[in-house]
This record gives sequence, C-alpha cells and structure tokens, in this order.
Amino acid sequence: MADKKKSDGRIIAQNRAARHEYFIEDTIEAGIVLYGTEVKSVRAGAVNLKDSYCRIERGEIYAFGFHISPYEKGNIFNRDPLRPKKLLMHRREIEKLHTKVTQQGYTLVPLSIYFSGSNVKMAVGLCKGKKLHDKRDAEAENDAKRMMARYTREQERRDW
Repeated sequence: MADKKKSDGRIIAQNRAARHEYFIEDTIEAGIVLYGTEVKSVRAGAVNLKDSYCRIERGEIYAFGFHISPYEKGNIFNRDPLRPKKLLMHRREIEKLHTKVTQQGYTLVPLSIYFSGSNVKMAVGLCKGKKLHDKRDAEAENDAKRMMARYTREQERRDW
C-alpha cells in the first residue's frame, strides 16, 4: 500500500499588507504552476507576496509580482523570480471572479501560500480597497481590543 501524504496546511508566506489595504469579501483556494527549482525555493521559504496581485487574461488567472527567490543550487534551471505564475482553478470559478472584478470593482489579491499535502496552494482574496478613514477605524478598533485585553490581564493578576 502506498502512503498518501497528509495535508499539513503549513503556511509558507502571508500577505499581511493585504489585510490592511483591503476588505476581504471572499477567499478562494488555487493551485500554482511551478517548476522544480521554484518548488525547492518555496520549501525553503524564499517567497515574498508583498505587492502581488492576480489578473484574469484569456480565461486563465495569473499571479503577478509574486517573488520566488532563485534556488541556490539550481544553476541553469532557475526561472525568473518575478515571472507571472499561472493559478489552477475551475473555469466556472474563474468566470464568476471575472464578472465580479470587471463589473463590481473588486480586485484579486494573493493572501497566503501554503502546503496542502505535497501541493503548493495559494489563497486568493476577492477584495475591495479601503479608504484612509477605513484604515484608521480598523486601527482604532484593534487598539481598543488590545487595551481591553491588557486591562483584563491586569485585573486577573490583581485577583491572584
């Protein structure tokens, strides 16, 4: 019997700036088309999602600005670190995303990259941009939560 690799769900990289810059309406899982040396770099964690975005072209979805550092021992087999990476999704999902992106002003942003078994997957967010006042409101809300948590911790320490 062959052992199947279990899904470990280990996160390789996250795009934290996306959560600050956008309202995330929906999250979609997509596979990534990678070459051998790119997979080895991903396993080493040499990935950067900052300033990356997704675009739908000719019925296919691509991730742009997604940087995978060249593998140190890859010599001639290394690919361009910033080449557009094709994402694997069902045609119906891509068409649904395309209608939302073109008509309703959404954008597609890579949120994280993780392992699902032996496959590398990307979580793509269907997002709307935040205005400056929205960012300030979110920051004030996070500060309030932090202050409440600090206060409750101090109260628990005093009770002991």
